Amino acid sequence: MPITRETGNEAETIIAASVKVEGEFVSQGNVLIEGVVEGSFKTERNLRVGEKARIGADVSAANATVAGEVRGNMSISEKLDLEPTARVFGDIRTKILTVASGAQVNGRIMMGQEVPAKAAEKPALKPAEKTAVPAEKEKQPAGFFG
Repeated sequence: MPITRETGNEAETIIAASVKVEGEFVSQGNVLIEGVVEGSFKTERNLRVGEKARIGADVSAANATVAGEVRGNMSISEKLDLEPTARVFGDIRTKILTVASGAQVNGRIMMGQEVPAKAAEKPALKPAEKTAVPAEKEKQPAGFFG
């Protein structure tokens, strides 16, 4: 079970290293994850994913700092920081992204003030579509540029 404590005027939820949370996790405060979260995760505030933490969920937060592993899409409304030990396997949508040397990202990245929702749904081109060469160009001699 997550632990909630008062830090100043803000509540902070901590999912400790020995804790595994499954299902839909929703918070209105800052969250620190050191354990395992599977399902879906949303906070209206800030998220910190510890170095040994593992998340198997789509993640939504205002700001996030990731040092551990996230397997799922991330939607961060403001700023996402990926530390050197971060491993993200999924698409990222955020306004501002910082990636430290050594961090790994395997997915699409959409950044900027307004990332259209349709961009996240647009399918990628098939490999054949990317490499298709018109038949007339295949027959041209090497070095022909016209």
